[in-house]
Amino acid sequence: MAKSTSVLFVCLGNICRSPTAHAVFRQKLKATKLDVVLESAGTASYHIGATPDKRSIKHGQARNYDFSNLFARAVIDDDFEFYDHILVMDNANYQDLMARCPEIYQHKINLFLNYATNHPDYDEVPDPYYGGDQGFETVLDLIEDASDGLINTLSK
Repeated sequence: MAKSTSVLFVCLGNICRSPTAHAVFRQKLKATKLDVVLESAGTASYHIGATPDKRSIKHGQARNYDFSNLFARAVIDDDFEFYDHILVMDNANYQDLMARCPEIYQHKINLFLNYATNHPDYDEVPDPYYGGDQGFETVLDLIEDASDGLINTLSK
């Protein structure tokens, strides 16, 4: 069994992108022998305690991802020390976390799409909140790609 690691997925409100990453990665982990502690959080506290956005759930469930037991929470200072990998969905949230994170832990913060290999036109997971169905499908495509890349990296 591989050494245990921990991953925190982060977006703004923790109801669309980061819980989708949590659900997708959790499902993909089942096919591996990796031991990973997973969580998702937001840089803002707008939705604390809320379940993921209904549209994220609808599109994710259409691809057989399970969103149960996922509830929005905000990033807390202890996360910087606890998590081995803090993977953010976009540059704005990356900057927010870097400004808040003690320098000793900043190496843990990375854009999630740095692990993607099939979507070179994207460096961020776009926020689908104010858009239509296609935005949620794009988020899933990008997150699936980055999840595969992260699993590949963690397996080495």
